Amino acid sequence: MGHRPSIDRKRVRVPSGRIVDCHVHVFDPARFPYAPDTYYAPSGQELGTPARLAGVLDAHGVDHALLVGPNSGYGEDNRLLLDALRAGAGRFRGMAVVHNDISPTELTRMRAAGVVGVTLNAALLGVEHYAEAGALLSHLEALDMIADVQVVDDQLVALAPLLERAGVRVHIDHCGRPDPAGGLNAPGFRELLRWGRSGRAVVKLSGCVKVSREPYPHRDLQPFIDALVGEFGPGHCMWGSDWPFLRMPERVDYGPLLTLLAAQVPDPIERQHILWDTPCREFGFPI
Repeated sequence: MGHRPSIDRKRVRVPSGRIVDCHVHVFDPARFPYAPDTYYAPSGQELGTPARLAGVLDAHGVDHALLVGPNSGYGEDNRLLLDALRAGAGRFRGMAVVHNDISPTELTRMRAAGVVGVTLNAALLGVEHYAEAGALLSHLEALDMIADVQVVDDQLVALAPLLERAGVRVHIDHCGRPDPAGGLNAPGFRELLRWGRSGRAVVKLSGCVKVSREPYPHRDLQPFIDALVGEFGPGHCMWGSDWPFLRMPERVDYGPLLTLLAAQVPDPIERQHILWDTPCREFGFPI
């Protein structure tokens, strides 16, 4: 355990079969300008229009994708997200960024447009930002929508009671963003594994470059991947690329991320669950 991601180029290839990418963003400031007060404005090679995303997915044999509304650039402005969902004609589902006091009527409208949930980005905004989000989570639960949670270090420990009280469907981004130096027994990661054992959450095997302290193929994350697949089970794990790779500490390319998953999860049946079966169930894509 911990050494599997050594990439053997003779044996490891991009996974075959059908694929859903469960974490991408779109940026199109020419058509949808950024919010004036955005904390970060992606530019240059960070830009990723819906058309460019479709080309990347086509080139790698990816059938569907979850468009996660970015705090960068747009914040609670979901116009581009909704436009991409409409133009995608069923290829995409969306995860919106919303105010905590959004109305059930507005959530219902978004759900009809292909939005399957909303983000809770405690990693950026802090746990306290969601202290008054109980009503939002209740609305999501009533509509069978998802709370897409991004935490860092031990934030999940503080956020967990709120999520549990609501009974909402929970997805955890980027392996829970553990600190590899803290090991598997760090409080936040232990809490994440507890959610896995409960069967109430799904975790995304994504964002390795955000978490790892080592360059690709991020060998220090293998114990965490093994633990997540073991406790959640492949039926509650998904994969995401995080395209178009904002503010990355090193170059990231799409194909090697799929190759990395093949090394991290070598069993093809488990990978089929992670890449296809689980996301189709969670997001309502046709099998």
